[in-house]
Amino acid sequence: MRFAPMIASALALLTTYPALAQELSPNQQLLVAARQGNLAEVKRLLDSGAAVDSRNRLGDTPLLIGLKNGSPGIAMLALDRGANVNLANLARVTPLMAASYAGNADIVKALLAKGADRTPSDRVGKTAMVYAAGQGHAEVVGLLLAAGESPKARYANDLTALMWAAGYGHTGTAKLLLERGADPKARDNRGKTALAMAVEGGHKETEALLRRAGAE
Repeated sequence: MRFAPMIASALALLTTYPALAQELSPNQQLLVAARQGNLAEVKRLLDSGAAVDSRNRLGDTPLLIGLKNGSPGIAMLALDRGANVNLANLARVTPLMAASYAGNADIVKALLAKGADRTPSDRVGKTAMVYAAGQGHAEVVGLLLAAGESPKARYANDLTALMWAAGYGHTGTAKLLLERGADPKARDNRGKTALAMAVEGGHKETEALLRRAGAE
């Protein structure tokens, strides 16, 4: 989720030679400020009329840029200014996916409260839940479940959130999913269970948890 080298070079030039930024439109300046993590400048540009849903060539908005670059203040400001919570980039990554991947529970809460859709998948078939479970962000997983996501939902290749958590050894997340009703005996399109994935990954604690839950 990074800019191409050409874009990075252009941003470096703007940092080195601030006068060049003045030749950009307000919307372009907003995107540069978001990329640089400059909250004060983002606020100034929004106050001056820059469009909160401005998009760069990858389709990223200031909201997405803030989430992907670890600038939650910028993301929250964009939300407060009315950013479209379901506007995906060209890779079909939505703000909810980006926040779930980052494990930012506060922003996930804000996105869900503003109507963010849990169901879309990106170009590689991952949803917000898949990202949260695969990264072991149990709090975010809990928020998505509370918002209506089924613990038994099937995603690309018939994988479940439990499988994603187990495959990476995220025992706490797997425990939460099991407590909420995830099926430890479910199999993906290869016939593998969450237990098999935990065993393959050498995740002993997760393996023990799944065996206690009746996994095979």
